Amino acid sequence: MRKTRAMRRIPILSGSRIVHVPIGDEDVVVHPPAPPSRVVDVEAAVRDALRFPLAGAPLEGLVPKGGRVTVVVEPGALPLPGAQIDPRPDALATVLDELSALGVPDERQTILVAGGLCRRLGRRELERLLPPPQARDFRGSVVVHDAADPDLIPVTLGDGTEARLNRALVETDLVVVVSSAETVVHGGPGAFLAACDAETALRTAGADSLVQAAGEPVWELALALEEALGRQCAQIGVSLALDHPRLTGRFRDYPHSPPALRHVSTSPLRRLYSLLPAGARREVLRDQGRVLATTAVFAGTPSVAHAEALIRAIELRGARLAEPVDALVVGVPWIGQHLPRELLNPVTSAATALGLALRLWRDAFPIREGGTLILVHSLARSFAHGTQEPYRRLFDTLASGDASTLVTAEQAAAFDDRAVAAYRAGRTCHPLLPYADWAGCQPALARLGRVIVAGSRDAVAARALGFVPSHSISSALEMAHGLTGGRARVGVLLAPPYVPLLVGPPQPSPR
Repeated sequence: MRKTRAMRRIPILSGSRIVHVPIGDEDVVVHPPAPPSRVVDVEAAVRDALRFPLAGAPLEGLVPKGGRVTVVVEPGALPLPGAQIDPRPDALATVLDELSALGVPDERQTILVAGGLCRRLGRRELERLLPPPQARDFRGSVVVHDAADPDLIPVTLGDGTEARLNRALVETDLVVVVSSAETVVHGGPGAFLAACDAETALRTAGADSLVQAAGEPVWELALALEEALGRQCAQIGVSLALDHPRLTGRFRDYPHSPPALRHVSTSPLRRLYSLLPAGARREVLRDQGRVLATTAVFAGTPSVAHAEALIRAIELRGARLAEPVDALVVGVPWIGQHLPRELLNPVTSAATALGLALRLWRDAFPIREGGTLILVHSLARSFAHGTQEPYRRLFDTLASGDASTLVTAEQAAAFDDRAVAAYRAGRTCHPLLPYADWAGCQPALARLGRVIVAGSRDAVAARALGFVPSHSISSALEMAHGLTGGRARVGVLLAPPYVPLLVGPPQPSPR
């Protein structure tokens, strides 16, 4: 967090556009920290971690003779917006090589892609799970999780409730989770949640904070699944602590460096870029070089390895906010948080800002109680044909203005045979995913007094979600000041990537 004096206009993304946020001397800019000075060789780090785990036996002591091994991975949806150079395929390839070296050939290895309620990955996305040489040579099985599969295996949790899990997790001798520590529900035992039935997966939607495990029921559910699976077979997890996706090339220091911010604001290319059609701007953003670096690798039981990696990742990727602000400006990028990547619609735009950015907090919510979120996006009613049909249906329900119909609509979606069949065929997401995304917005909405859509091009869409439309960022800021009864203390969140927000004075290290 930096108090801003010399700079008065901060460039942020609004969809594929660049807009400038005017700020005052008492306002704050929240940005990612500088890149870490130390990164690790992911292949060597994975091998070392498997030999010297934090908890439990090393991989060599768990591999069954003549048995089967299931390796669980999640689609690399986070961190947003991703990177062309990603260490997770190399980590997976290293684990598979280690299994082969320990006597488990490809033919007895199963890769389970745990995607939760998201659209099931197709062949093109699956080929990217491994580096190209290993992808061509792999002869094992690849299973894409189906949350609507009637053959999911029921398991009883410690509290007596039941969840249904993918068969590949139960009918095996060893489960290896290979993931990066992104949130309490993404990575580690969260991968088991993403390999559950739709109803259990939906229970993960209402997490209050995505980076604070203490007292979080979703984390307790993940631990319960890990314990239940531990009674069925052996398990070990490999968790990577990743840096933020970093731009390369001309804008390589954006958004953490003030000179890079000035460069983006004053570059003559910005004016040319603003004249491009929206599709061309999105291609420019998509083709910008990005790299993800690994800062540490841990192994052990999935929850222990994940917790340690998450602590390390938050320490390295987080930004300190001394106290909650009166209003926070959050830009929404051109793509959403799910894989396969798609253009945003009103629901996924809200889910990115409220369900992702505003749930990456620790110790305290970043906006004071009853404060204002300024969501910078056009929020146009645009739904990709076919693939976003479940989102269009949820939006129509919200636009009706009758909140009582939402529960009924959710129940109907769960039993919509045509929509479920489209999900199982990989043509769209599960019909409950839009409801999970909207539920993820509720913890933040319960704390906020107002959500103002700056740059709204569709007032009907904004009001359908209960938001206030505003034509520009300047008018949105004026509204925020008026709601405060004076001059609001404004924060500007420079993103993507979205940083964990560490709110309040520094706390003693949990270690």
